[in-house]
Amino acid sequence: MDERKRESMIAYLRHRMEEFGIEPDDLAAAIASEPVKQIPARYQNATGDTWTGDGEMPQWLKQAISAGQRLEHFEMSSASPKADTVRKRIDWRDDPFAGSPLARQHVD
Repeated sequence: MDERKRESMIAYLRHRMEEFGIEPDDLAAAIASEPVKQIPARYQNATGDTWTGDGEMPQWLKQAISAGQRLEHFEMSSASPKADTVRKRIDWRDDPFAGSPLARQHVD
C-alpha cells in the first residue's frame, strides 16, 4: 500500500471513529481483549522444530527440501482442535538428516 492510500485510510478511519464516538483507547481495549488464536503446527522435523504452514518457510525446511526431501515427509496430522494430542506417526528412520548437523541446526 503506498503512502497516499495509507494516509487516506487513516483519515477515513479517524473520521468514522469520531462519528461513532470511538476513542483510540476503546479500540485498543477491544483488540487486547480478543483471545490470540494459536495455530497448530502442520510440519515437524525429527528435532521438534515446527512450522504452521503460514508465512515464510523456515530455514530447516528449506534446507531439507533443497536436499531432496519431500514436504509431505514432515507433515503432521491435519489441523484440528486435538492436533497437539493426536499426531500422525512419522517414521524418522527414513529421514536422511536425522542425527546429522543439518538436523540439529536451529535458525531463530
